[in-house]
Amino acid sequence: MNKFSVWISELRLRTLPLAAASIILAAGIAIHTNVFNGVIFSLSLTTALLLQILSNLANDYGDAISGVDNKKRVGPKRAMQSGLITSSSMKKAIIITTTLCTISGVSLLSVALGGDLYSWLVFGLLGLLSIAAAISYTMGKLSYGYRALGDISVFLFFGLLGVIGSYYLYGLSFNASLFLPACSIGLLSVAVLNINNMRDMYTDRAANKTSLVVLVGRKNAFIYHLFLVFSAPILGVCYLMTRENAESWQAIILIILIPLIKSSLLLHKLILNDERKGDLFNEQLKNIALTTFSFSVLFSVMLITAN
Repeated sequence: MNKFSVWISELRLRTLPLAAASIILAAGIAIHTNVFNGVIFSLSLTTALLLQILSNLANDYGDAISGVDNKKRVGPKRAMQSGLITSSSMKKAIIITTTLCTISGVSLLSVALGGDLYSWLVFGLLGLLSIAAAISYTMGKLSYGYRALGDISVFLFFGLLGVIGSYYLYGLSFNASLFLPACSIGLLSVAVLNINNMRDMYTDRAANKTSLVVLVGRKNAFIYHLFLVFSAPILGVCYLMTRENAESWQAIILIILIPLIKSSLLLHKLILNDERKGDLFNEQLKNIALTTFSFSVLFSVMLITAN
C-alpha cells in the first residue's frame, strides 16, 4: 500500500456520512422555513467533515500512544498501530487538519453572523470546543473517551449542536421544537459509537479504556442500544406531526425502522453468542451509520415536500 492510499484509509471516509447527517437535516429544516443559504450549507458541511477527519486522526494517535490499539484489536487496523504512519507525521496531519477546520469555521461564521459580536462570541467558543472535543476524545491526559464520556459528547456535537447550531446560522433564530430532530440524529449517532464500543469491550477493558459498555457490560449496552435506535425515529415523527402543515403520509419516515430492527436482531445474536470477532460488529456499525444518513435525507425530503 503506497503512502497516498495509507492516508486515504486513515481519513476513514466511511465515517463522513454520519458527520454530514446533522448538517443535511438542518438544511432541510432551513429550506422548509425559507432561510436556506447555499454558502452556509457548503461551509457547514465542510467544517463538519473536517472535524470528523480531525477526530479520526486524533483517535488513531491517542489509541496508538496509549496502547489501546495493539495486536489484539478486533476493529480495522490503524496506520500508527501498524507502523505505516509515524507519530510525528500524524501530529503534523492533526495540526494541518485543525488549521483547515479553523479556516472553514471562521469563514462560516463570517458569512452567517456578519457583525453580530454576541453570536460571534458564542459560536467562536462552540467552535473551539468542537475542535478540542475532536482532538481530546482519546488524545492527551484528559481524554474523555477513556472515561465513559464519549456517548454524551457524540449526542451533544452530532445531535444538538449539529442540528440546532447549524439551523441558527441560517435563520439566526431558535425554536425549542428543534430539539426533537436534533435528539433523533444525536441518538442514532450514539448508537454507532455504542456498536463500536460493544465490539471493542474486551480489548478496551484490557487496556484500561473505560467506555460505557465496559462499565455496564454488553447485555446492558444492547438494551441501551434498543432505546437509542427506536427512540430516534419516534422523536422525528413527533416533530413532523406537530407542525401546522403536517400530513399523515409523512409518517412513512418510520420505514427507517426496518433496517433498525434487522440490525438489532443481528446484534442480539452477536451478544448472546458473546461474539468477539470484529467483522460482524463492523457490518452493523456501517449499517447504522448509513441508516442515520438515510434518515437525515428522508427527513429533509419530508420537510421540503411539505412546502
